[in-house]
Amino acid sequence: MFLEISTELDCSAERAWREVQTTRLLEYVTRPLFVFEPIEPPVLPKTWQEDKYLVRMKFLGIVPFGKQWIDISILDTSAEKQVYQIRDNGHGDLVNKWDHLIVIEGNSAGKTKYTDRLEIDAGILTPLVWLYANIFYRHRQKRWQKLVKNDFDYSNS
Repeated sequence: MFLEISTELDCSAERAWREVQTTRLLEYVTRPLFVFEPIEPPVLPKTWQEDKYLVRMKFLGIVPFGKQWIDISILDTSAEKQVYQIRDNGHGDLVNKWDHLIVIEGNSAGKTKYTDRLEIDAGILTPLVWLYANIFYRHRQKRWQKLVKNDFDYSNS
């Protein structure tokens, strides 16, 4: 199943791109719904690299939710066109396919269209996982909005 959710961020595409490449952004936008604990490697990098990362997921930071591979690739990016893309083609214990594409597009007003595109396959659980993903990605985008509004102050939860 497919999902696409977009929001407008009141920041430049370049700033959004710098932030989306950091693991601290993932930690911030998923809080408090999910916590990701690194397994392999034992510590996540500060900046995502084109690589695979095995994490343990905990719902609400407490309830075990299985292991998930985060498989990062940087796709077509153009500072000149103000278009940036990063992909997590992940999978895990509960989900066969979690193909997440983030598209960042700047405009002439200095704002950014931020889009989460997701393809999910979780077997017979796909409709439930898709429904949860809708809630989860709307939450992430609200956290993005809050972060931008607070001038990227990560300490302001």
